Amino acid sequence: MECAGRHVVVTGASRGIGAAIARECAQKGARVTLVARSVAPLEALAAEIGGYAIAADLSDSDARAGLIARIEDAAGPVDVLVNNAGIDLTGGFLDLRADELAQIIGVNVVAVTELTRQVLPGMIARGSGHIVMVSSLAGAGVFPGISVYAGTKAYVTHMTEGIRLELKGLPIGLTIVETGLVTPTDMADSVTAYGPTAASFRRFSRLGLLRDVDRDTLARAIVRAIEQGKSHVRYPRRARLFPQLTNAPRRMVQLCLLGVPRRAPRQDS
Repeated sequence: MECAGRHVVVTGASRGIGAAIARECAQKGARVTLVARSVAPLEALAAEIGGYAIAADLSDSDARAGLIARIEDAAGPVDVLVNNAGIDLTGGFLDLRADELAQIIGVNVVAVTELTRQVLPGMIARGSGHIVMVSSLAGAGVFPGISVYAGTKAYVTHMTEGIRLELKGLPIGLTIVETGLVTPTDMADSVTAYGPTAASFRRFSRLGLLRDVDRDTLARAIVRAIEQGKSHVRYPRRARLFPQLTNAPRRMVQLCLLGVPRRAPRQDS
């Protein structure tokens, strides 16, 4: 799907990977709607790229409810949804508070699931659409200090592969993004501030299995994946074997399900 002339929605767009993706899409000629909770940087970026800003805290159920409909009322049908918003809350599992757990699950799991559920019917009805799920290599292999974050990313990857199975044959693209540490970003700073997690990254770096991923390089790769219909973006390339191995059982299941119906008729059809 060419980005030029398309309406792209990017969550978590006020900074980091989201802002880089938004800029890259705008450079490709897309109309971009930016979603984030930080109003000032969101509006500044919208002014910079000529986009539309909508402030929303995706950990809040009221903010999530009907969000895609509000965006489409203001800026038109959504052609591409980039589910990029995410939080990490790095630290020991036993040190996490209940409200922190609710926040990370609300953003990383519930918001991704709910916005995908909201946007898909319109895409299917229009006969085109693309959804990007920003997951993580942590969904394939977890380090100490990011147990809950890794669990949420494993959920995103697994859910997306299930949706892909159900949508086979429909003109909807799905891209899963699985990366290591992306710099420069606030999340990278947060992750490396916790000793055990930082030590884990250093170990994998010394083993030659991980290196930092440049934010703008990743943004360009994600936009290429949208335009070329790629199913996965994995960086750094040297670590791509980990998600490939994790994904092998899913591929085996898909092969075993050849010929099995992917979708039942909708009750309201």
